[in-house]
Amino acid sequence: MTPALGDLLADARILIECESPSTDLAAVARSAKVVARVGAARLGAAPEKIVLDGRTHLRWRLGTAPSRVLLVGHHDTVWPLGTLASHPCTVEDGVLRGPGCFDMKAGLVMAFHAAAGLDGVTLLVTGDEEIGSPSSAGLIEREARAAAAALVFEASAPGGALKTERKGAARYEVRVTGRAAHAGLEPDRGVNATTELAHQVLAVAALADRRAGTTVTPTTAGAGTTANTVPAAGAFDVDVRAWTVAEQHRVDRAIRALRPVLPGARVETIGGPSRPPLEAAASASLYAALCRIAADRGLAGPARAAVGGASDGNLTAGAGTPTLDGLGAVGGGAHAADEHVLAEEMPARTALARALIEELLAAAPIPPATPAGTRP
Repeated sequence: MTPALGDLLADARILIECESPSTDLAAVARSAKVVARVGAARLGAAPEKIVLDGRTHLRWRLGTAPSRVLLVGHHDTVWPLGTLASHPCTVEDGVLRGPGCFDMKAGLVMAFHAAAGLDGVTLLVTGDEEIGSPSSAGLIEREARAAAAALVFEASAPGGALKTERKGAARYEVRVTGRAAHAGLEPDRGVNATTELAHQVLAVAALADRRAGTTVTPTTAGAGTTANTVPAAGAFDVDVRAWTVAEQHRVDRAIRALRPVLPGARVETIGGPSRPPLEAAASASLYAALCRIAADRGLAGPARAAVGGASDGNLTAGAGTPTLDGLGAVGGGAHAADEHVLAEEMPARTALARALIEELLAAAPIPPATPAGTRP
């Protein structure tokens, strides 16, 4: 069953024109109402509203059979309120534009159409993915453990490729404490937090492993209070991305083992892994099934890609559930001014996803993937 392009675009416009920046809880709540209305019209049932830490998520249980397939998406975006004024929702020359169209409101619409009329599907739409799923991570993991497979309708990789590997993500803050002193009169009585911070930044950056594809990136940093005072405190943030759990654990151990270089200084590390990797083994069986379905229909199988960005697919794979990501829209410009969707790709791609869901519902249970790890 291939949905009509006009229906897909009409639904997408409704979602796009309800702005939903992740950090604005009221905006996310308004968006959830709109998503619930559009989804209910296509799925024939209203969702359960789940509010966690003030953030609004939606869950549909479709049909009466036990749920076997989990569909995952999010309705929050990175765009602040008012973006529609300068970047309105438009469809011109086959290109859909508007804030959040590619990441991932078009994908949500595709999920609604792909699941319509099916029995045994759970559709989970969260409202905090763009900020790391702080409230919904546990919910996603629980739903994943109850499912035989998880299909994530995030936007595709370039050229429509599916995302069969994703790096795991970790965030840290390294805090340094020294001792203040007058920078001109008696600097030797102080313990310079900026100097200690520099030592720690270099030590952390050295944990990266280019060969393994592990990036360890010191990002924001600050120290001190005034220009004529030996700084007493400072801190910097660290972004870590790794293809494997083993690499995540290696970096985690090393960052937690940081020790001060200057006598009298103290170092404290907070944070840790937020999403485990989506390793290739977690997606292999589902990717092969989708390629076979495409071949049976005389279509070229979609390409696959390994990407550095994380999604809620990392969480479903980390829970041990076979996971295929990037089933959503084809386009580009996520989080950028040129965000767009190639509208003509939406119907066939939705139909292919639906065929995969139908096969999963009819098939014998899928062997579970090996859990990639758990959040701290």
